[in-house]
Amino acid sequence: MKRYWSRLIALVLVAVIGLMGCSNNGSNSLSGDYRQDTLSVVNTLRTALDLPEDDPEKAQSQAVAREKINEFSARYQRDTSITVLNSFTTMRTALNSLAGHYSSYPNRPVPQKLKQRLQQEFKQVEASLSRGG
Repeated sequence: MKRYWSRLIALVLVAVIGLMGCSNNGSNSLSGDYRQDTLSVVNTLRTALDLPEDDPEKAQSQAVAREKINEFSARYQRDTSITVLNSFTTMRTALNSLAGHYSSYPNRPVPQKLKQRLQQEFKQVEASLSRGG
């Protein structure tokens, strides 16, 4: 009988942990509306880039930015109706640049030259979205 209960408890724990891992945190997830999601990601990335290096929230902000980059890429990279848009190609360029820096140099600040380029690309994305593409 003891063996039965220990197996049952183990099965319940595995199910609970599995379901918790699959749960979707609604506050951090993307909505599915490409335009809204793109603007949300741009705002998140701007916030991460604009914080001073000595700000205590910098690490958390960068972690959220990485998460948003991954979510955006996973959601939209295979949607052929979106991948042909100018806003998407420019956004992917910006995301790849920032993700590359974060993965290659996780403890270094983002160089000013990269920040300026990203800000320019974000403006291009916003302009393209306002034109409908």
